[in-house]
Amino acid sequence: MSLRLSSETLHATTVALDGRAVLISGISGSGKSDLALQLIDRGFTLVSDDQTIVQKRDARLYASAPSTIRGKLEIRGLGIVPMPVVEDVAVALVVELTNSIQRLPDESRERTICGLKVPLISVDAQTASAASKVSLALDRFGLK
Repeated sequence: MSLRLSSETLHATTVALDGRAVLISGISGSGKSDLALQLIDRGFTLVSDDQTIVQKRDARLYASAPSTIRGKLEIRGLGIVPMPVVEDVAVALVVELTNSIQRLPDESRERTICGLKVPLISVDAQTASAASKVSLALDRFGLK
């Protein structure tokens, strides 16, 4: 019986809470690391900043940091700061950073990674409620 492994390296910053990882995707400068810092202030833990290795094992995805950036978060104005880190965390949610947000989006949006579907939400990282929205979405759509 084979384990069926596959992996991808994604341009995403990832944080985790209670064994559930949130991939934060967006173009460079869109606020991925800043939103991660806000979530860390809310009790999340860093998995990886800017690049995340996602590995498929059977029917689950797991997120980790490349060894070269493990435990480091780039904070604009402060530089690269060491942070506590968790590894090999089950991916529960993808957050897409954009400033074009639908008032009532389709709740069944997904992103396919390594052949598996992951719930997807869009958030404007510049809003004061961005971290709250991610926390609520994780509880509403993410792995239980």
